[in-house]
Amino acid sequence: MIQKIIFVYNANSGVGNAMLDSAHKIFSPSTYNCNLCSITFGVFTEDKAWKKFRSTTNLELQFLHKDEFEKKFVGSKFVNTTLPVIFKESGGELKEFITTNELNELKSSDQLIAAIKTKNLK
Repeated sequence: MIQKIIFVYNANSGVGNAMLDSAHKIFSPSTYNCNLCSITFGVFTEDKAWKKFRSTTNLELQFLHKDEFEKKFVGSKFVNTTLPVIFKESGGELKEFITTNELNELKSSDQLIAAIKTKNLK
């Protein structure tokens, strides 16, 4: 049984990085390298469907930026994994839940929500 779902963005934390990411989304969206960021957050605000899902799900969700993930899971076999990625924590073990390739195929937060719900049933 899944205890927690951990979302890892391909972006670093901090206000300065958030501003740079927003600018990148505006001026060169096709080269922005975090589809998880793109589908859950617009340029300035969180996607409405995603926000509703987060506030109504009974799943425990944790969100980490690349630098936060590397610090929290130092020594993990996943530290050098391709990002963005979503992990599940089950029985104290971290496992891939939705891969980078799967995330990069998604076009909307609705598709992400459907993928989470489908995989959670397995």
